[in-house]
Amino acid sequence: MLTEDLLRRALGWTSAPAPARVVLGLAGPPGAGKSTLAARLVEAAAGRAVLVPMDGFHLAQVELERLGRTHRKGAPDTFDAAGYVALLRRLRAPGPDVVYAPEFDRALEEPVAGAIPVGPDVPLVVTEGNYLLLDDGPWAQVRPLLDECWYVDLDDVVRLDRLTARHVAFGKSPQAARRWATGPDEANARLVADTRARADVVVTNSA
Repeated sequence: MLTEDLLRRALGWTSAPAPARVVLGLAGPPGAGKSTLAARLVEAAAGRAVLVPMDGFHLAQVELERLGRTHRKGAPDTFDAAGYVALLRRLRAPGPDVVYAPEFDRALEEPVAGAIPVGPDVPLVVTEGNYLLLDDGPWAQVRPLLDECWYVDLDDVVRLDRLTARHVAFGKSPQAARRWATGPDEANARLVADTRARADVVVTNSA
């Protein structure tokens, strides 16, 4: 999945002198391997990159319940897209201070504010999520804030199996996990697949 050419491409951005900063987006459907690829890139950058996932902008469970959207958790309108856009704008223009980003805790199934520090001297921010290439609503403001965006693709059968296993690992029964993977997750995956053509690079995940 992470070829030498792609790795060199990403690591080239880590040599940018301060205060320059590159924001690389990784988009793709649920279970495609975005977070794994992002983690590998950040690890290879050896302290010169930080991962800021879109998932930190999940609405809290109590707010999803108030809005009646718990059955669609993970859909575009179950995130604070405007908040994500605001953070990307701050990250694109680094100042003298640390910028704190939220993360999503899968064990809690809740976002956690202020969990990811991005220092002013970090030259590369990698951000990953399903909806980076959507072109409607507040999501349409994301793509212009990314210097480059890669789409992570994976065979649908493999992706659904991996997604089901992930749901089981975080507490769902096998039956409930499969229903969620082939229901709400798959509806979101179809929406994301329609954005593939807007990516700069398509990364084919083979595992």
